[in-house]
Amino acid sequence: MTTDVLVVGAGPTGLAIALWLTALGVRMRMIDKTTEPGTTSRALAVQVRTLELYDHIGLARDVVERGRRFVAANLWVRGTKAGHVAFGDVGTGLSPFPYALILPQDEHERVLIAELAARGVEVERGTTLIDFEDRGDHVSARLRRADGTEENCGAAYVAGCDGAHSIVREILGVGFPGGTYEHLFYVADVEASGAVMDGELHVALDDADFLAVFPMKSARDARLVGTVRSEAERQRDELGWDDVSAGVFARLGIDVHRVNWFSTYHVHHRVADRFGKGRAFLLGDAAHIHSPVGGQGMNTGIGDAVNLAWKLAAVLQHQAPPAVLETYESERIGFARRLVATTDRAFTLVTSRGRLARVVRVHVVRRVLPGLFRSRLVRRLMFRTVSQTRVRYRESALSAGRAGAVHGGDRLPWVGDNFGPLTSLAWQAHVYGEPSGEVQRACASRGLALHVFPWRRPMRRAGLARDALYLIRPDGYVALADRGSSADALERYLDTRGIRLPPAAANGGRVA
Repeated sequence: MTTDVLVVGAGPTGLAIALWLTALGVRMRMIDKTTEPGTTSRALAVQVRTLELYDHIGLARDVVERGRRFVAANLWVRGTKAGHVAFGDVGTGLSPFPYALILPQDEHERVLIAELAARGVEVERGTTLIDFEDRGDHVSARLRRADGTEENCGAAYVAGCDGAHSIVREILGVGFPGGTYEHLFYVADVEASGAVMDGELHVALDDADFLAVFPMKSARDARLVGTVRSEAERQRDELGWDDVSAGVFARLGIDVHRVNWFSTYHVHHRVADRFGKGRAFLLGDAAHIHSPVGGQGMNTGIGDAVNLAWKLAAVLQHQAPPAVLETYESERIGFARRLVATTDRAFTLVTSRGRLARVVRVHVVRRVLPGLFRSRLVRRLMFRTVSQTRVRYRESALSAGRAGAVHGGDRLPWVGDNFGPLTSLAWQAHVYGEPSGEVQRACASRGLALHVFPWRRPMRRAGLARDALYLIRPDGYVALADRGSSADALERYLDTRGIRLPPAAANGGRVA
């Protein structure tokens, strides 16, 4: 069997790239070594940027309806509440989804699987990648089915979404440097009661203990993440609920009635040396793993998937040269490294057994953070950072120019009505104000959809420049920002990067 893209791994990252490839008209095949989808709620947070990307393919509404909006966070130190930050309307005006969402990973995956099935794509369960060979013009992969039989699969490209122990990464010989945190952590889905079962996030820091309480859809359910007692970790191989650091429960007044799921794990922080080699690419946990601080991991993998999917589609459909695939690594690896470094520092602070970390955790944090949380500017910055709406690719070979505060490589700012055209998943031009005649003619001759938005004052506050030209990539990032709204700049950008648009591109239009 031959296909355009062989997707290895059917977690959120693999399912996401399969969805985008399918929506873009790319033949793909998705395999996973497990015999059924996951049934435990590992990752929880669905960030703003992920919801925006889901909205491009009509999936956001379903995800939002199934999840619980994340409205506030609380910090506790030695059993005393030290800070409260209500996100409320802090994201209003920045996104059509000004909130994070709590949605367990197993439920999240079911949404993606159902959407794929509706588009005629099924996950080939119980199918394992044994090996593959890059033959220059295609990849030849050897697969083992659930019944033990083997087959050869030819593919133009391989997308390795097969997790931290990635066989794709192993076959490529790509290093995975990093380390492991000293503590053993647990994760538990529980039914509980108490003052902190209020639909908000609660993080408790003590001299030796750490606990995070995440709200779930039902008011009586919560996800707990905390540390195993060090003496239990040293003495026993098989650990259970009785081995957790329970003192913090008493200090927070949590009464756990039932434990529905319990697991222990070590937290790692690693980034692959490369995100691609030849015709094979690494995405999600196969490319980067880090602490759960900020709920970034799954969302970063989905960002990888969307970034690579449109580029694979463009190359396979002869709309861009193969060199465009090199920008996948250059755009995503820098973000992954910064993310791992940032979450590493934060996680070390809240979990380290060191004396200095303990002093900062129980004394400095409770004096400094409450004042910071009261600042709307700080809350706005926190929102932009955690939401991943600040992710940008200004140094990319696909990014050029500046108009207003918007640079090539930035996420297109949302101004209320300009995200609608992004559902085309196609290159498009935006003008906020009045387009010049030469820009209209250049777009028409190229088959490039031109969307015109009447100028409004909020557009300037969002960083847009009046009458400027913005060329938008299929993933909703600005490729070219030209203050002079020059047709020559547009033509030059497309020609130098080898971007060829399909003749059937929409004509666009004026948006009221």
